[in-house]
Amino acid sequence: MESNGCVNTTVESPAAPAVVTVSIGALDPSDVVAVARHGAQVELSAVSLAAMTESRAVIEALAEDPQPHYGVSTGFGALASKRIPVEQRAQLQTSLIRSHAASNGPEVEREVVRALMLLRISTLATGRTGVRPLVAQTYIAVLNAGITPIIGEYGSLGCSGDLAPLSHCALALLGEGTVRDAAGVEMGAAEALAAAGIEPIALREKEGLALVNGTDGMLGMLLLALDDLRRLITTADVAASLTLEGLLGNDAVFADDLQALRPHPGQRASASNILHGLADSPLIASSKTAGFTRVQDAYSLRCAPQVHGAVRDTVDHAATVASRELASAVDNPVVTLDGRVESNGNFHGAPVGYVLDFLAIATADLASISERRTDRMLDPARSHGLNPFLADDPGVDSGHMIAQYTQAGIVSELKRLAVPASVDSIPSSAMQEDHVSMGWSAARKLRKSIDGATRVVAIEVLTACRAIDMRGPLQPGPVGSAVRELVRTKVEGPGPDRFLAPEIEAVFQLVSSGEVLAAAASATTLV
Repeated sequence: MESNGCVNTTVESPAAPAVVTVSIGALDPSDVVAVARHGAQVELSAVSLAAMTESRAVIEALAEDPQPHYGVSTGFGALASKRIPVEQRAQLQTSLIRSHAASNGPEVEREVVRALMLLRISTLATGRTGVRPLVAQTYIAVLNAGITPIIGEYGSLGCSGDLAPLSHCALALLGEGTVRDAAGVEMGAAEALAAAGIEPIALREKEGLALVNGTDGMLGMLLLALDDLRRLITTADVAASLTLEGLLGNDAVFADDLQALRPHPGQRASASNILHGLADSPLIASSKTAGFTRVQDAYSLRCAPQVHGAVRDTVDHAATVASRELASAVDNPVVTLDGRVESNGNFHGAPVGYVLDFLAIATADLASISERRTDRMLDPARSHGLNPFLADDPGVDSGHMIAQYTQAGIVSELKRLAVPASVDSIPSSAMQEDHVSMGWSAARKLRKSIDGATRVVAIEVLTACRAIDMRGPLQPGPVGSAVRELVRTKVEGPGPDRFLAPEIEAVFQLVSSGEVLAAAASATTLV
């Protein structure tokens, strides 16, 4: 787990590359996950080295130009009208990094910092920032050595780049500030670089600005969130199928021809997963042969594909935005392909901030419908013959009564976290930066949202497995059996009340690691 409770997937994908080559427009979302979470090494392409060398020559030519050029011969932000003498221009860049490394609060997770570092390297590698190849090569050396700058949670407004977080990373390249080494030990950056055999850099014209002017932090968290959410949505499909077995639900509503009448791709995918999860289930078959068959289940069951599918489609939209951002050169000013040095507004985080907020809304709703399904299994008026609260001896035992309380508390928190950050803006830099995205804040709360939603789905899985067991001697289908067997390796079956918190945590770990999803996938085909 991460230090602030956010999900950290520890099961490495077999497809995770050992080495990621950073080139112009070539970085893939899976590359970011591989470097951030699985320690993949990074190298720079020859194409990028050539592009950086070419654009650096443009900046060098401007060093003695009497005309002012932002970031080369002027101050920054509201101080852009200040002309900087030639002899102070190197100091200008160093001062920028030192003054902007001003974060505060809880430490940002290692995987987030690594993603941020890789994405800044990716922008440097486009050749549009005007830095020397040495800067990118040193950055890569620090990342490959497992050195992680220590960054506080607060300090970015999501505009003019994730300034404070990126500045802490840039400060480490100078051999200043505090970092953690590959073993997680806190130490001074100079000591860590020396131990890794890395020479600190001395910044030259524009290089400090190029190191801090980007959406890399919020984009990194978006890409990690997409990785988590794709897994969580499919796990929620599996959880819904388990609950339907526990409640002897109706599977006819998930038929593909019904989904085709409303052709949202995510809905169709989730319906397919649920239907596959219910295939060959004696529990579902029993509900059709026991006399009266319920024509319709409650919305939380019947409409699961519509809700889960909408989350899927929101994730796909966010992934489209992320892919565009991955292909971007976010800096100000930039060196254009024809050799001009131009100011721009591409550092504004609105495109990323919006989808981060969209995802927080969708994540809250995914958790909400999961909690509603869980509650149905606990209520004897709606559970179709199960013991109240799935208690072994109702009255003496409380069963999973308070597990649902835990879900409800999390869902309530997720609703608060779903309030968009991107609708807020606090002007900064003496009104020069008078509209900011708050995209970093949107990303931070989304990480908390995903953690909470994962816990809610885990409680549904835990509760559904108990409900299925209490339906004995009837058995679940292949998917339900595979997931229940996995859960039973960590949590005993129904019986008198036990200490419940460790059981919830154990299944949370099974869900967050991807093991529940892998167990389900071993018994059927999921999309």
